[in-house]
Amino acid sequence: MIPDVSDPVASFDISILPEPARAAFLAQQLALQSLREDIARITEDNAELAADNARLAHLVKEFRQALHGKKSEKLAPEQRDLLFEDLEVAIADAEARKEAREKRSNTGGRTSANRNIGRLPQHLPRIENVIEPADVTCPCGCGPMTRIGEDRTERLDIIPAQFRVIATVRPKYACRACADNVAQAPAPAHLIEGAMPTEALIAHVLIAKYGDHCPLYRQAQIYQRSGVELDRSTLAGWVGRAAFHLAPLVDRLAAHLKRGTILFMDETRAPVLDPGRGRTKSGYLWALARDQRGWGGADPPGVVYFYADGRGGVHGERFLDGFRGTLQVDGYAGYSRLTRAERGNEVLTLAHCWSHARRKLKEIFDASGSPIADEGLKQIAEMYRIEATIRGRSAEERLSVRQEKTAPLVAAFGEWLAEKRARVSAKSRLGEKLTYIANHWLGLQVFLSDGRVEMDTNPVENRIRPLALTRKNALFAGHDEGAHAWARIASLIETAKINGVDPFAYMKAVLEALANGHRHSRLDDLLPWAFKASSSL
Repeated sequence: MIPDVSDPVASFDISILPEPARAAFLAQQLALQSLREDIARITEDNAELAADNARLAHLVKEFRQALHGKKSEKLAPEQRDLLFEDLEVAIADAEARKEAREKRSNTGGRTSANRNIGRLPQHLPRIENVIEPADVTCPCGCGPMTRIGEDRTERLDIIPAQFRVIATVRPKYACRACADNVAQAPAPAHLIEGAMPTEALIAHVLIAKYGDHCPLYRQAQIYQRSGVELDRSTLAGWVGRAAFHLAPLVDRLAAHLKRGTILFMDETRAPVLDPGRGRTKSGYLWALARDQRGWGGADPPGVVYFYADGRGGVHGERFLDGFRGTLQVDGYAGYSRLTRAERGNEVLTLAHCWSHARRKLKEIFDASGSPIADEGLKQIAEMYRIEATIRGRSAEERLSVRQEKTAPLVAAFGEWLAEKRARVSAKSRLGEKLTYIANHWLGLQVFLSDGRVEMDTNPVENRIRPLALTRKNALFAGHDEGAHAWARIASLIETAKINGVDPFAYMKAVLEALANGHRHSRLDDLLPWAFKASSSL
């Protein structure tokens, strides 16, 4: 029988072969089939790998565009974190796919374990799960084996938040000899009399809404998974009552800040539902901040928010009532009313922001690659380089360095600005940006004469971002009064955060103190930095 050469494997009759040759032939066929399966698996793995690489390349491209593209200056750190998270998730997914491929092919080396032994916080409770061998008797018949050591691994576990009911029992005692006397302990004070929540639960709701940006309806959904039915309107009632009790403390915080002589101010839009028109209206949250850490000042950092139904400078003027000194702001024209002569001894000095000036040039450079904008950016970068070397040093040292090194750079920038404005049309985009800088030139030089003044308003802009996250998740405030409550509670939460205080522990302690009748004359004891100093109230 002559085999068919067109399909030798399928048509070849192996029965004509002697036994040794037949066995060798079958072994070759099995090896060939295994090789074909390996080729198919490798082809599939390569396709998966190419898809993973394409996915990662796409994410990296998006990240670079967001980080260095035209809108990079408008990207908040929290938004950058989201980009990092997506990239890291994709990388972890790709690594898991790689490990699975290596496991299938049995060709991969030992993968490195993602361990963090010794890095888990020591204060966390440890639950030991000791796994003993099924038999510790020596197989050689020597008897029981001796423990010579152990391998220990630690993993981080979680118990989801659990509700519990605090039942307060107040026994009554009466005299058997007479019916006139009854003894019973007084009922403990509650922040919301007759209501079900403890001060800890109210604090949790406040922190979740204004600190972690979780709207009340989402909180209600989370609680429902634990079998607790709490209507959103019930939670809103708790928030409103807490805001009422916290108002005097926030007023005291504002008074503390306005006693200083250097403050920051900024504002951000706060949409508020306008039922009469069936849509939202534009309210504004104004942030007044103090941050002396740049020059080692003695006063702790803090921020207080005010709500207004508009952005007019009259609102900022009202919120600043009682403040005397230098106010660091952006280029918003509404602040100019604070420098009017008719304010008398209440005239404020406005220090303007170099970061905003830089952004104007950055917008032009990103859009057109303008060499003029590039020149300005490089000059401002040199000023910031010097500023970084003196951050945290005393006001006197900062002033000395600025007058020696930065002042000549600012003077040169002023000459450059005048020269370029003379050459560039004021109606062009670049001309408009240069005019913006020129209009704020006096305010941009204030930091050269006072070591306590910063180059920019970044400290207050950092305090605005949490409001933007809450606004994004909640979409809008339901009412002007709700926006006022938002401002009050966020003031205490953000001030606690920037002072390194656990906002939940702080808010719980404050609410308990207020429920127990804390005297208004001692409100300073309830401010976040006081809590940090004493660790209790």
